[in-house]
Amino acid sequence: MTEHHHCTCTSYADRARQETVAVEENVQVARDTYRVRFACEQIAEGIVPGQFVMMRLAGVNDPLLGRPLAMYNVVPDENGRPQQLEIVYRVVGKMTRRLSVLEPGALLEVWGPLGNGFPPTETEHLVMVAGGIGQTPLLSLAKEYLHRQTYGSPPRQVRQAKKVTLCYGTGGGEYLACVEDFQRAGVEVRISTDDGSAGHRGLVTELIRPVVESSDHPCRIVCCGPEPMMAATAQLAGKLGLHCQVSLERSMACGLGICFSCVAKIRDESGRWDYRRTCVEGPVFEAEDVEFQQHFSQLKQRPKV
Repeated sequence: MTEHHHCTCTSYADRARQETVAVEENVQVARDTYRVRFACEQIAEGIVPGQFVMMRLAGVNDPLLGRPLAMYNVVPDENGRPQQLEIVYRVVGKMTRRLSVLEPGALLEVWGPLGNGFPPTETEHLVMVAGGIGQTPLLSLAKEYLHRQTYGSPPRQVRQAKKVTLCYGTGGGEYLACVEDFQRAGVEVRISTDDGSAGHRGLVTELIRPVVESSDHPCRIVCCGPEPMMAATAQLAGKLGLHCQVSLERSMACGLGICFSCVAKIRDESGRWDYRRTCVEGPVFEAEDVEFQQHFSQLKQRPKV
């Protein structure tokens, strides 16, 4: 196993900003999947790959609470300054269903940046593993490692990777979202689908070993998606002797560390288990520190957003 790095929190409530923003674009990019874009300069300037924002529909009480949505991309203005945020989301519940039909000009309440994001750990070959809608925090990370774009204030310094690969799995080809964005950024994309309608027929985790074993460079793995998939990726990374980080998905009420509704069981530096707030100490954790098994039975009961 490579050197162990514990993720540290970089975004508490006093660092987050809240803005009321107007939708500039809201388009469908795959089945039940949309990309919304809006201007929010202060959040866009500070956010880094792996962080998220809380979002709610402005002027309504139903749904009342905000929902956590990962930053997909930062769009700069004509002078190269961070200007707009893009969020890619899948329609799974009341809030995202109502969000999907918003027209340009509709108002949203957004607060962030939140969470710790992916640390800029040096690697020659970044292998990104995504299941379902889990590719959403990975485009900006890929662009950062390929030196296509910088993020954060001041901009983070990340040593350029020689290669970035995305292993991306969905139930069927109609759910594949924004693959062209990754390819345009210079990412090698490998696809799997449960039904075989696109790419490899089978699990996305079956793509990992061939990528690693055929690579000419030392690899590091990052992962986001359904928890059983992340657990399997973490287990495989351990067998391959690779450093792996996962971005956990949890239901959240505040996103600021106040309500403790998003806790995950995490091993601390002393080797003991403790509960950590995914919105503050996460969502990115070292894979070997996460206790996955206790959440498997809860996945189907998770509230829809």
